[in-house]
Amino acid sequence: MNKNIWCLLFVGVGLWMHTGTVFAEGIGIPGINLDFTTSDDPQSIAASLQIILLLTVLSLAPAILILMTCFTRIIVVLSFVRNALSIQQMPPNQVLIGLALFMTLFVMTPTLTQVNEKALQPYLAGQVTQSQAFEQAAIPFKHFMAKQTREKDLMLFIEYRKSPIPKSVEEIPLSTLVPAYAISELKTAFQIGFMIFIPFLIIDLVVSTTLMSMGMMMLPPVMISLPFKILLFVMVDGWYLIVKSLLQGYQ
Repeated sequence: MNKNIWCLLFVGVGLWMHTGTVFAEGIGIPGINLDFTTSDDPQSIAASLQIILLLTVLSLAPAILILMTCFTRIIVVLSFVRNALSIQQMPPNQVLIGLALFMTLFVMTPTLTQVNEKALQPYLAGQVTQSQAFEQAAIPFKHFMAKQTREKDLMLFIEYRKSPIPKSVEEIPLSTLVPAYAISELKTAFQIGFMIFIPFLIIDLVVSTTLMSMGMMMLPPVMISLPFKILLFVMVDGWYLIVKSLLQGYQ
């Protein structure tokens, strides 16, 4: 039995090697060659550098979306709502992220419009250079972030770098403004989340106290309080109020 198995194995290996040899000789296997050459044309070198810079910016796009827009506050508040309701999977993460993305696009439309008019269109028309377009594109974002950034948070990073106090928003470097804006957004989001938790916490306390007074200590209070939380949230039109408060925060 073992001899038969070894014979079949050798025959199979031989057929595979013969078939591979015929395939390589008859058809050929494609190869990839990488050729690095020098160039004396400055325009071709500049175009290559622009492509590399564009790929770098695209790789940083998620960080730009999260830290330079209102996405952080919105997604944190929506996560607080889901945790306050004690429903871990409803709505799903895809729904919350999708809602946060579209709300971010809605809030950031005026800023993106200014970037398109002052930086993107002049650059595509050849009126400004790439560095000038970047500087012009950063100005609307600086004004948006500076409006939502607390002075205390901004001074933290300015004093750490021992930099002079900027006289205008345009003079604030992005390396200083972006982290200050991020921690300000997180603080605001946690303040909103705390206010969201209070009514649902009261419901949990009432339900657990009632169950203990009735001697039903083995029954989890979450099973009883969850329907009341959802009922309260629906009756007050909770999603409308939360979205309205988030939008009013950026007026």
